[in-house]
Amino acid sequence: MKKIYHLGSCSTCQRILKDLEPLDGVVLQEIKSEPMTAEQVEQMAQLAGSYEALFSRRAMLFRQRGLHEQKLTEEDYKNLILEHYTFLKRPVLLLEEQIFVGNSKKVVEAAKAALHS
Repeated sequence: MKKIYHLGSCSTCQRILKDLEPLDGVVLQEIKSEPMTAEQVEQMAQLAGSYEALFSRRAMLFRQRGLHEQKLTEEDYKNLILEHYTFLKRPVLLLEEQIFVGNSKKVVEAAKAALHS
């Protein structure tokens, strides 16, 4: 399965999706209009190795809620990602048994290479 979880209003996600084209056979899931299920987040965490690996500390809610001052557990990361889409480090690209999380140049290049190989 080829799938990309992204946020349609995020200019970084838009730029990366454009950079990854062509996206033949890739299912796009816009996480604000089509929220992720617990099963989807669990699958991502299994591939990524943890819920923390999927968690975005750049989310505005992270500081607003004072989460930066707390010691969060894996269960906390999971619940926060499921509670609000902004806590997912985006975009997330699933390619069969591979996962690419986030928007760093290195991750995007690796995702592009894997997608078009």
